[in-house]
Amino acid sequence: MANIITRRSLLAASAAAMAATAVGEAGAQIARTDAPAPRLPIESGATLRMLRPVRFVQPDEDTWRANCARFTQATGVQVSVDFVGWEDISQQTAVTANTGAGPDLIVGFNEAPHVYADKLVEVTDVAEYIGQRYGGWLALAQKYGKRHNTNNWIGLPFGSSGGPMVWRKSVLSEVGFQAPPEDLPGFLDLCKKLKAANKPSGFALGNAVGDGNAFANFIVWSHGGALVNEDGSVGINTPQTVEALNYLKELYPTFIDGTTAWNDVSNNRAYSAGQIALTQNGVSLYFSMKNDPATRAVADDTFHSLMPKGRADSAPNAGLTLNAMVFRHSRFPNAAKALLAFLLESEQYDPWLQANLGYWSQPLENYSASPVWNSDPKIAVFKDTMRSTFWNGYKGPISEASATATNEYIMVQMCASVASGQATPEAAAREAARRSERIFRRRT
Repeated sequence: MANIITRRSLLAASAAAMAATAVGEAGAQIARTDAPAPRLPIESGATLRMLRPVRFVQPDEDTWRANCARFTQATGVQVSVDFVGWEDISQQTAVTANTGAGPDLIVGFNEAPHVYADKLVEVTDVAEYIGQRYGGWLALAQKYGKRHNTNNWIGLPFGSSGGPMVWRKSVLSEVGFQAPPEDLPGFLDLCKKLKAANKPSGFALGNAVGDGNAFANFIVWSHGGALVNEDGSVGINTPQTVEALNYLKELYPTFIDGTTAWNDVSNNRAYSAGQIALTQNGVSLYFSMKNDPATRAVADDTFHSLMPKGRADSAPNAGLTLNAMVFRHSRFPNAAKALLAFLLESEQYDPWLQANLGYWSQPLENYSASPVWNSDPKIAVFKDTMRSTFWNGYKGPISEASATATNEYIMVQMCASVASGQATPEAAAREAARRSERIFRRRT
């Protein structure tokens, strides 16, 4: 007989897990509201295979696996989880979608569900239930979770990694700053003075999933530019983009050499080794240094601040978002949705959130009260990452085309070509528009 997963059974399973393990106690501190749970009759003989990006901090994986094991204990559904490299997750998602075989669920990045929307099971019932339970979904979660101009959910965002500035307080003090300036001219002045003191900054301009996209987006968005217009047309070749690239042309010489080839770990290594004093990164850099005696002194000297917003209304950072999706080829879609609902309940989710030490910030309002945000004042800046009103493909609708433009690093390579001197700002903006137009004609 198929099992029926209801809110009561989910809570009962969660309560049992909480009583059995200390980690479960964290969820009790999160406010929640009664809401009608979706009826999800779990298919007889169900087993699940999940794919998700590899962790940056080990407790992420440990707690995730433990939560899946508790779901198995509660339902009898065996769950297998494979963690793969960040650079591989998009490719494996494409293979799964195009072949109609493979994992039942994939936790991908950002707009991935929008690329394969027709291959996915809608998860609106789970999203509405969880949203009502935990104070509502934050802005970025709604943008990445719902199909454009609908209330139909095709993804369930689990968290987002912010990319604020990471900086050495003692070094900034040496060059006359108590903290990084909040305006673009002041930021440029700081970087020039760091370079002159032989303690430069460094920001990724290579094909880096997290850091490269985050920095290129910051450069363009802070000057009022955007890859896509609100109506979905390509909008990158504008005076605002050219102005942004001219700013980068002046900023880039202040960086440590070689950042056009940096991947997602390059700035971590340079910063922890004392080669740079300012970069942009998730919280993983800070905690890796804090937990290593060799770099603990650097961690003690490290602080975080939002990137300058320039002409934007808020810090222009989309965050790198974990976004779960269920594939239609799965023989056990109800079991898959029940697992996601279980993982988002406070008894499971909050311990996982705390285990990540602020690396992933919450997609739901009530998890803003998680004790993790009081655990270390230096990570407070990451708390509101998913309140961002920026997303990959900003300002247009999220689509297969905008996702392809991100995956092909249109913005990053535009910026890198100017930084390296291979193109003028005007030529780089034209080339980015040409490449984008080709993608949008093919994908829309």
